[in-house]
Amino acid sequence: MNKGLNRRTFLKAVGFSGAGVLAAPVSSARVQGASRGRIWRMRLSTSSIHFMGLPIEQACERIAQLGFEAIDIWSAHQGCPHLDDVAARLGPEGLKELLAKHKLELFAFSVYKGGYARYAELLGKAGGGVAVQGSAPACKPEELTVRMRKFIEKLKPLVELAERHDSYLAIENHGNALLCSLDSLRAFVDANASPRLGIALAPYHIQTLKASVPEAIRICGRQLKFFYAWQHYPACEQLPGVGPTDMTPWLQALADIQYAGYVNPFMHGDPELDVISANLAKARDYLKNGYKKVVQM
Repeated sequence: MNKGLNRRTFLKAVGFSGAGVLAAPVSSARVQGASRGRIWRMRLSTSSIHFMGLPIEQACERIAQLGFEAIDIWSAHQGCPHLDDVAARLGPEGLKELLAKHKLELFAFSVYKGGYARYAELLGKAGGGVAVQGSAPACKPEELTVRMRKFIEKLKPLVELAERHDSYLAIENHGNALLCSLDSLRAFVDANASPRLGIALAPYHIQTLKASVPEAIRICGRQLKFFYAWQHYPACEQLPGVGPTDMTPWLQALADIQYAGYVNPFMHGDPELDVISANLAKARDYLKNGYKKVVQM
């Protein structure tokens, strides 16, 4: 990156706020097809809920020590205290100081509990980023197009909040939800005209449908705002390189669409601190090695 290009200018150039800047030089992946020759840079974040038993200060310290560049801070899903603690005790300036101390970028707030509106001002004042939340109840296939358009219409007040606070809203796909199948991803992309609204893609749920994760990534295209490196296996096998899924095609698809956010290894569960740390380190190394393969393709 040109040293004269500041963070805000760079983020506007890639059409993505909260993506951060590169903390250190990384390898580049050449993109396939019509975009051949363009460079995609893989950057890694992870979620604070992996360390929900620790205060946010110690969670940030662990995540930084593991070599992640950015953080996804969770609200009270499964009792995670981090985002509400930040809101009540640190505020935006305190959060920025904490992240700067550990050289972490703010990638996202996961607001499955509480919703985006509750945290929109905090996210914006802390530097902007992505707010991740769920969609709506599932519907019959023949109702999908109409239901998706109505769902996106109802999101307009939140999209306006995102615009006001220089942030983005990403809707996660989930089992038995409106945003679930590949067809529903297509319906979302077709109905959504706002650059402030997009998709948080969870391959775990795509795999439960026996559908193609690379195809899902390509359907999302530039509307992909958050990507979970997360596979449908038990316990720590949900993480990249711990479970058996070959994620190299996923990384190639991310390169193909020029994904502008962070790759976020993720799992549900609450392993011991040393266990989750060791497995996140494996996930980090696996993704970096997979990225090298993409570079060489």
